[in-house]
Amino acid sequence: MDRMTDNKIVLVTQKTRLESLVYRYNTESQAKFYIESHGGDFSDYQNEHKIYHTAVEKTIRTLQNIGYVQVIDSTHIPNFLFGAKDLVIAVGRDGLVVNIMKYLDRQMLIGVNPDPKRWSGVLLPFSSDELAAIVPEVFKNKRNIKTVTIACASLNDGQKICGVNDIFIGQRTHMSARYEISLNDRCECQSSSGIIISTGLGSTGWFKGIIAGAAGIDRGCGINQKPFVDTSFGWDSDYLYFTVREPYPSNSTGAGIVFGKIENGKKLRIVSNMPENGVIFSDGVEQDFLQFNSGTIAEIGISEKHGYLVV
Repeated sequence: MDRMTDNKIVLVTQKTRLESLVYRYNTESQAKFYIESHGGDFSDYQNEHKIYHTAVEKTIRTLQNIGYVQVIDSTHIPNFLFGAKDLVIAVGRDGLVVNIMKYLDRQMLIGVNPDPKRWSGVLLPFSSDELAAIVPEVFKNKRNIKTVTIACASLNDGQKICGVNDIFIGQRTHMSARYEISLNDRCECQSSSGIIISTGLGSTGWFKGIIAGAAGIDRGCGINQKPFVDTSFGWDSDYLYFTVREPYPSNSTGAGIVFGKIENGKKLRIVSNMPENGVIFSDGVEQDFLQFNSGTIAEIGISEKHGYLVV
Protein backbone atom coordinates (compact mmCIF):
# COMPACT_ATOMS: atom_id res chain seq x y z
CA MET A 1 0.00 0.00 0.00
CA ASP A 2 1.30 3.47 -0.95
CA ARG A 3 1.17 5.76 2.05
CA MET A 4 1.53 9.53 2.28
CA THR A 5 4.05 9.40 5.14
CA ASP A 6 6.53 7.07 6.81
CA ASN A 7 5.73 8.61 10.17
CA LYS A 8 3.82 6.41 12.60
CA ILE A 9 0.31 7.40 13.64
CA VAL A 10 -0.60 6.31 17.18
CA LEU A 11 -4.35 6.03 17.70
CA VAL A 12 -5.37 6.00 21.35
CA THR A 13 -8.78 4.63 22.32
CA GLN A 14 -10.56 4.20 25.64
CA LYS A 15 -13.05 1.74 27.06
CA THR A 16 -16.71 2.66 26.87
CA ARG A 17 -18.98 2.56 29.89
CA LEU A 18 -20.45 -0.67 28.54
CA GLU A 19 -17.02 -2.31 28.29
CA SER A 20 -16.23 -1.26 31.85
CA LEU A 21 -19.50 -2.76 33.05
CA VAL A 22 -18.90 -6.03 31.22
CA TYR A 23 -15.43 -6.20 32.75
CA ARG A 24 -16.98 -5.74 36.18
CA TYR A 25 -19.96 -8.09 35.78
CA ASN A 26 -18.41 -10.62 33.34
CA THR A 27 -21.20 -10.56 30.71
CA GLU A 28 -23.34 -7.96 28.98
CA SER A 29 -26.54 -9.63 30.19
CA GLN A 30 -25.41 -9.41 33.81
CA ALA A 31 -24.43 -5.78 33.30
CA LYS A 32 -27.86 -5.11 31.80
CA PHE A 33 -29.58 -6.73 34.78
CA TYR A 34 -27.57 -4.59 37.20
CA ILE A 35 -28.35 -1.30 35.41
CA GLU A 36 -32.03 -1.99 34.82
CA SER A 37 -32.59 -3.33 38.33
CA HIS A 38 -31.46 0.06 39.58
CA GLY A 39 -33.79 1.91 37.22
CA GLY A 40 -31.17 2.81 34.61
CA ASP A 41 -31.51 2.86 30.82
CA PHE A 42 -29.17 0.18 29.49
CA SER A 43 -29.89 1.13 25.88
CA ASP A 44 -28.02 4.40 26.49
CA TYR A 45 -24.88 2.40 27.31
CA GLN A 46 -25.35 0.28 24.18
CA ASN A 47 -25.91 3.28 21.91
CA GLU A 48 -22.86 5.07 23.27
CA HIS A 49 -20.77 1.94 22.73
CA LYS A 50 -21.97 1.50 19.15
CA ILE A 51 -21.42 5.14 18.17
CA TYR A 52 -17.95 5.17 19.74
CA HIS A 53 -16.70 2.04 17.97
CA THR A 54 -18.18 3.17 14.66
CA ALA A 55 -16.09 6.34 14.98
CA VAL A 56 -12.97 4.34 15.90
CA GLU A 57 -13.37 1.99 12.94
CA LYS A 58 -13.89 4.90 10.55
CA THR A 59 -10.80 6.61 11.98
CA ILE A 60 -8.66 3.50 11.49
CA ARG A 61 -9.75 3.08 7.86
CA THR A 62 -8.98 6.71 7.12
CA LEU A 63 -5.57 6.68 8.80
CA GLN A 64 -4.46 3.44 7.15
CA ASN A 65 -4.61 5.24 3.80
CA ILE A 66 -2.21 7.86 5.14
CA GLY A 67 0.42 5.99 7.14
CA TYR A 68 1.26 3.11 9.47
CA VAL A 69 -1.25 3.02 12.34
CA GLN A 70 -0.72 1.59 15.81
CA VAL A 71 -3.83 1.34 18.00
CA ILE A 72 -3.40 1.26 21.77
CA ASP A 73 -5.77 1.43 24.73
CA SER A 74 -5.44 4.43 27.02
CA THR A 75 -4.48 2.21 29.98
CA HIS A 76 -1.12 1.51 28.28
CA ILE A 77 -0.19 5.16 27.81
CA PRO A 78 1.97 5.55 30.98
CA ASN A 79 4.31 2.78 29.78
CA PHE A 80 4.16 3.41 26.03
CA LEU A 81 7.26 4.68 24.21
CA PHE A 82 6.32 7.30 21.63
CA GLY A 83 8.63 7.94 18.70
CA ALA A 84 9.93 11.47 18.22
CA LYS A 85 8.02 11.89 14.94
CA ASP A 86 4.84 10.06 15.93
CA LEU A 87 1.52 11.79 15.39
CA VAL A 88 -0.90 10.96 18.20
CA ILE A 89 -4.67 10.88 17.72
CA ALA A 90 -7.12 10.49 20.60
CA VAL A 91 -10.68 9.30 20.03
CA GLY A 92 -12.71 9.75 23.19
CA ARG A 93 -13.60 12.32 25.80
CA ASP A 94 -11.71 15.51 26.72
CA GLY A 95 -10.07 13.75 29.65
CA LEU A 96 -8.38 11.31 27.27
CA VAL A 97 -6.59 14.18 25.51
CA VAL A 98 -5.41 15.56 28.85
CA ASN A 99 -4.10 12.23 30.11
CA ILE A 100 -2.22 11.53 26.88
CA MET A 101 -0.62 14.96 26.63
CA LYS A 102 1.38 14.72 29.84
CA TYR A 103 3.21 11.64 28.53
CA LEU A 104 4.22 13.23 25.22
CA ASP A 105 7.45 15.02 24.40
CA ARG A 106 6.82 17.50 21.56
CA GLN A 107 4.60 15.07 19.59
CA MET A 108 1.52 16.66 18.00
CA LEU A 109 -1.86 15.57 19.35
CA ILE A 110 -5.22 15.56 17.56
CA GLY A 111 -8.47 15.19 19.49
CA VAL A 112 -11.39 13.47 17.73
CA ASN A 113 -14.93 13.74 19.08
CA PRO A 114 -16.67 10.39 18.48
CA ASP A 115 -20.09 11.57 19.66
CA PRO A 116 -20.69 15.36 19.40
CA LYS A 117 -24.29 15.00 20.60
CA ARG A 118 -23.01 13.52 23.87
CA TRP A 119 -19.65 15.29 24.44
CA SER A 120 -19.05 19.04 24.13
CA GLY A 121 -15.43 18.29 23.25
CA VAL A 122 -13.48 21.47 24.05
CA LEU A 123 -10.28 19.53 23.28
CA LEU A 124 -11.89 17.47 20.53
CA PRO A 125 -12.33 19.90 17.63
CA PHE A 126 -12.47 17.30 14.85
CA SER A 127 -14.60 14.42 13.63
CA SER A 128 -13.41 11.18 12.05
CA ASP A 129 -14.55 12.45 8.65
CA GLU A 130 -12.16 15.42 8.83
CA LEU A 131 -8.98 13.42 9.43
CA ALA A 132 -8.38 12.62 5.76
CA ALA A 133 -7.72 16.33 5.16
CA ILE A 134 -6.25 17.31 8.52
CA VAL A 135 -3.57 14.65 9.04
CA PRO A 136 -1.71 15.32 5.73
CA GLU A 137 -1.77 19.03 6.58
CA VAL A 138 -0.17 18.30 9.95
CA PHE A 139 2.66 16.37 8.30
CA LYS A 140 3.16 19.31 5.91
CA ASN A 141 3.18 21.81 8.82
CA LYS A 142 0.08 23.54 7.48
CA ARG A 143 -2.12 23.30 10.59
CA ASN A 144 -2.28 25.68 13.54
CA ILE A 145 -0.84 24.25 16.74
CA LYS A 146 -1.91 25.43 20.18
CA THR A 147 0.78 25.32 22.88
CA VAL A 148 -0.32 24.09 26.31
CA THR A 149 1.52 24.90 29.55
CA ILE A 150 2.06 21.87 31.81
CA ALA A 151 2.64 21.87 35.57
CA CYS A 152 5.31 19.66 37.15
CA ALA A 153 5.87 18.47 40.72
CA SER A 154 9.44 17.35 41.44
CA LEU A 155 10.28 15.41 44.60
CA ASN A 156 13.55 15.36 46.53
CA ASP A 157 13.93 11.64 45.69
CA GLY A 158 14.05 12.39 41.94
CA GLN A 159 10.48 11.42 41.08
CA LYS A 160 8.29 13.75 38.98
CA ILE A 161 4.66 13.99 37.97
CA CYS A 162 3.15 16.33 35.37
CA GLY A 163 -0.33 17.80 35.22
CA VAL A 164 -2.03 19.19 32.12
CA ASN A 165 -5.10 20.43 34.03
CA ASP A 166 -4.03 20.32 37.64
CA ILE A 167 -1.98 18.65 40.36
CA PHE A 168 -3.40 17.65 43.74
CA ILE A 169 -1.30 17.34 46.90
CA GLY A 170 -2.84 15.98 50.07
CA GLN A 171 -4.21 12.89 51.79
CA ARG A 172 -5.38 9.76 49.99
CA THR A 173 -8.29 9.65 52.45
CA HIS A 174 -10.56 12.42 53.75
CA MET A 175 -8.25 13.05 56.70
CA SER A 176 -6.55 16.44 56.92
CA ALA A 177 -3.25 16.89 55.12
CA ARG A 178 -0.41 18.37 57.19
CA TYR A 179 2.56 20.07 55.56
CA GLU A 180 4.71 23.18 55.35
CA ILE A 181 4.07 25.50 52.40
CA SER A 182 6.53 28.09 51.07
CA LEU A 183 6.39 30.64 48.24
CA ASN A 184 8.38 33.83 47.63
CA ASP A 185 10.05 33.84 51.08
CA ARG A 186 6.76 33.23 52.90
CA CYS A 187 6.40 30.00 54.86
CA GLU A 188 3.62 28.44 56.92
CA CYS A 189 2.63 25.13 58.52
CA GLN A 190 -0.87 24.12 57.49
CA SER A 191 -3.61 21.57 58.02
CA SER A 192 -6.09 21.42 55.14
CA SER A 193 -8.01 19.25 52.67
CA GLY A 194 -5.11 19.55 50.25
CA ILE A 195 -3.57 21.86 47.66
CA ILE A 196 -4.59 22.20 44.02
CA ILE A 197 -2.23 23.66 41.41
CA SER A 198 -4.04 24.70 38.21
CA THR A 199 -2.85 25.39 34.66
CA GLY A 200 -4.47 27.59 32.03
CA LEU A 201 -6.02 24.54 30.39
CA GLY A 202 -7.40 23.47 33.76
CA SER A 203 -8.73 26.93 34.56
CA THR A 204 -12.16 26.03 33.16
CA GLY A 205 -12.32 22.87 35.30
CA TRP A 206 -11.48 22.37 38.96
CA PHE A 207 -10.04 25.88 39.30
CA LYS A 208 -13.29 27.45 38.03
CA GLY A 209 -15.25 25.47 40.60
CA ILE A 210 -12.94 26.57 43.41
CA ILE A 211 -13.32 30.25 42.51
CA ALA A 212 -17.10 29.90 42.16
CA GLY A 213 -17.31 28.24 45.57
CA ALA A 214 -15.19 30.92 47.22
CA ALA A 215 -17.32 33.65 45.64
CA GLY A 216 -20.48 31.96 46.92
CA ILE A 217 -19.07 31.82 50.45
CA ASP A 218 -18.18 35.51 50.22
CA ARG A 219 -21.73 36.37 49.20
CA GLY A 220 -23.13 34.22 52.00
CA CYS A 221 -20.95 36.10 54.47
CA GLY A 222 -22.03 39.47 53.10
CA ILE A 223 -18.76 40.16 51.30
CA ASN A 224 -19.53 41.55 47.82
CA GLN A 225 -16.11 41.53 46.23
CA LYS A 226 -15.41 41.04 42.54
CA PRO A 227 -12.93 38.26 41.58
CA PHE A 228 -9.42 39.64 41.24
CA VAL A 229 -8.18 36.86 38.93
CA ASP A 230 -9.21 35.76 35.46
CA THR A 231 -10.83 32.38 36.07
CA SER A 232 -10.16 31.35 32.48
CA PHE A 233 -6.56 32.24 31.69
CA GLY A 234 -4.81 31.13 28.51
CA TRP A 235 -3.69 27.56 27.80
CA ASP A 236 -0.15 28.84 27.15
CA SER A 237 0.01 31.20 30.16
CA ASP A 238 3.46 31.31 31.76
CA TYR A 239 2.08 30.97 35.30
CA LEU A 240 0.03 28.64 37.48
CA TYR A 241 -2.39 29.21 40.36
CA PHE A 242 -2.42 27.32 43.65
CA THR A 243 -5.36 26.99 46.02
CA VAL A 244 -5.44 25.54 49.53
CA ARG A 245 -8.71 23.76 50.30
CA GLU A 246 -10.29 24.39 53.69
CA PRO A 247 -7.19 25.55 55.63
CA TYR A 248 -7.65 25.19 59.37
CA PRO A 249 -6.07 27.85 61.63
CA SER A 250 -4.90 26.63 65.04
CA ASN A 251 -2.10 27.13 67.54
CA SER A 252 0.30 25.25 65.26
CA THR A 253 -1.20 25.83 61.78
CA GLY A 254 -2.07 28.94 59.81
CA ALA A 255 -4.27 30.06 56.94
CA GLY A 256 -2.29 32.92 55.49
CA ILE A 257 -0.92 31.33 52.30
CA VAL A 258 -4.08 29.95 50.72
CA PHE A 259 -4.16 31.28 47.15
CA GLY A 260 -1.69 32.73 44.71
CA LYS A 261 0.15 32.77 41.43
CA ILE A 262 3.25 30.69 40.70
CA GLU A 263 5.22 32.75 38.20
CA ASN A 264 7.44 31.14 35.58
CA GLY A 265 10.79 30.34 37.16
CA LYS A 266 9.32 30.28 40.68
CA LYS A 267 8.49 27.18 42.74
CA LEU A 268 5.82 26.39 45.29
CA ARG A 269 7.58 24.28 47.95
CA ILE A 270 5.65 21.77 50.04
CA VAL A 271 7.22 19.68 52.83
CA SER A 272 5.10 16.71 53.94
CA ASN A 273 4.36 16.23 57.64
CA MET A 274 2.12 13.20 57.01
CA PRO A 275 3.38 9.86 58.38
CA GLU A 276 1.25 7.94 55.84
CA ASN A 277 -1.32 8.26 53.05
CA GLY A 278 0.16 11.44 51.61
CA VAL A 279 -0.21 11.52 47.80
CA ILE A 280 0.37 13.64 44.73
CA PHE A 281 -1.68 12.91 41.60
CA SER A 282 -2.61 14.85 38.49
CA ASP A 283 -5.60 15.38 36.22
CA GLY A 284 -7.95 13.39 38.41
CA VAL A 285 -6.14 10.07 37.89
CA GLU A 286 -5.90 8.87 41.50
CA GLN A 287 -4.44 5.49 40.54
CA ASP A 288 -1.28 7.09 39.12
CA PHE A 289 0.21 8.85 42.14
CA LEU A 290 3.43 9.60 43.97
CA GLN A 291 3.68 8.93 47.69
CA PHE A 292 4.08 12.12 49.70
CA ASN A 293 4.86 11.15 53.27
CA SER A 294 7.01 12.67 56.04
CA GLY A 295 10.42 13.82 54.83
CA THR A 296 9.32 14.23 51.20
CA ILE A 297 9.68 17.67 49.63
CA ALA A 298 7.80 18.71 46.48
CA GLU A 299 8.61 21.72 44.31
CA ILE A 300 5.87 22.67 41.86
CA GLY A 301 6.27 24.94 38.86
CA ILE A 302 5.94 25.09 35.11
CA SER A 303 7.31 22.04 33.31
CA GLU A 304 10.11 22.36 30.78
CA LYS A 305 7.95 20.48 28.29
CA HIS A 306 4.70 21.69 26.76
CA GLY A 307 1.73 20.09 25.06
CA TYR A 308 0.96 20.68 21.37
CA LEU A 309 -2.67 20.37 20.30
CA VAL A 310 -3.68 20.53 16.64
CA VAL A 311 -6.53 22.98 16.05
